[in-house]
Amino acid sequence: MTLDLKTLDQLIDLALNEDVGCGDMTSVAVIPSGARFAGTMTARHEMVVAGLDVAARVIHRLSPDARFESMVTDGQKVAAGQVLARLEGPAHELLAAERTALNLLQFMSGIATRTRAFVDRIEGTGATLLDTRKTVPGLRDLSKYASRMGGATNHRMRLDDGILIKDNHIAVAGSVTETVRRAKAAGSGLTVEVECDTLDQVREAVEAGADMILLDNMEPPMLRQALEIIAGRVRTEASGGVTLDSIRAIAETGVDFISVGQITQSAPAVDIGLDWNAL
Repeated sequence: MTLDLKTLDQLIDLALNEDVGCGDMTSVAVIPSGARFAGTMTARHEMVVAGLDVAARVIHRLSPDARFESMVTDGQKVAAGQVLARLEGPAHELLAAERTALNLLQFMSGIATRTRAFVDRIEGTGATLLDTRKTVPGLRDLSKYASRMGGATNHRMRLDDGILIKDNHIAVAGSVTETVRRAKAAGSGLTVEVECDTLDQVREAVEAGADMILLDNMEPPMLRQALEIIAGRVRTEASGGVTLDSIRAIAETGVDFISVGQITQSAPAVDIGLDWNAL
C-alpha cells in the first residue's frame, strides 16, 4: 500500500469518530458479549478494486486481533459475486467498524472503476490519463491512490508539486511570456506548465520556454492545430469537459496527456456487500 500511513490513520480516526461516536448501542444491546462473527466482502457488480488495505486498517483499528484476508488485489478487475475478502473476529468490534470500512472501500473502488473505463477508451492511442486536484477535501491521498489503481497517472498532489500557470495568473502578471519568465526565474526546478485557451497563447507559451502546455477546452480540430504549432517541442495535456464519449477523439489527436476531473470528483461508489455469520 503506497499511502502515507500517518495521513491515513488521521482519516480513519476522524471517520470512526464520526460513525461510531460513543459506541454501537445496537450491537451492545442485542448481541452477547464475546460473540464472534465470520464474514465475506463480495462485489455486487463488475468493478475495479481499490482500498482493501484501507478497509483492513479500519477493521484492525477497532479489532486488532481480527483476521482480514484479501482474496483479490487492488487494481484487479472483478466480476459480480467475486469474494473480495474474508473476515473473522469479535462481533461487537467488527460491526462497529463495518460501515466505515465499507464506505472507504466502496468510495475508492468507485474511483478505480471509473478511471479504468477512461483508460480503456484510450488504449492504443499513446495518450496517458491524468487525474486532477478535484477531490473531496481530506480524501485526496485515497482518491489519487484509487485513480492509480484504475490505471491513471497522478498529476499534482498539491500546489507545491509543480507550476501550472492559469488564466488568473496570466491576468495578474500581464502576459503568458511574463508569467513563464517569472516562473523560470524563481528557480524551483519544477516543471512549468501553461494553460492556453487560444492558439495565440500556445505560440507565446512555446516561444517563452514553457516545459508543458495545457490545451484547455479545445475541440479535436483545434487541438490538432495547436499540436502543429507546438511541433513536438514540449509535452501537451488536453483538459476541460472530457467525457467517456469524447476522450477517444481527443487522444487520437496526438496529445501526450488527458486530464479528467470527474474520475476523482464525481465517480459513483460501487456496491460491495458484507455478510456476517455467527461462529
